[in-house]
Amino acid sequence: MTSPSPAPVVGVGTVVLKGDAVLLVRRAHPPRAGSWSLPGGKQQWGETTAEAALRELFEETGIQAELLGVADVVDLIDRDEAGAIRFHYTVIDYAARWLSGEPVAGDDADAVIWATEDDFDRLGITPLARQVIAKAREM
Repeated sequence: MTSPSPAPVVGVGTVVLKGDAVLLVRRAHPPRAGSWSLPGGKQQWGETTAEAALRELFEETGIQAELLGVADVVDLIDRDEAGAIRFHYTVIDYAARWLSGEPVAGDDADAVIWATEDDFDRLGITPLARQVIAKAREM
């Protein structure tokens, strides 16, 4: 019997908007530890992607939000120097509107902030994250 082939891990992200600001977290763990990005994580067995997005958002930031819909779906594939895949996440990013709570870093985040587009260069927000945030703003 052959072993099953590897499969991408389903992840979720949430673009929480509050006026002109978007909620960002600084990752505490690999991959991308120390970098600023959208709150999110892995979907759990038996959980819808929407439930996962709201759970991860609350665990990482203490924020409650209303999901507006899917902003984008992206594949994050990281390869080593030889071209072998180190990880592959398929991430479903939701647009959301802030409902309540003050941001407090928790779970997989070591910091959390409300940021405006003027902060993105200083924080090193990736072009892909900027694209997802722009799509969420359109919703």
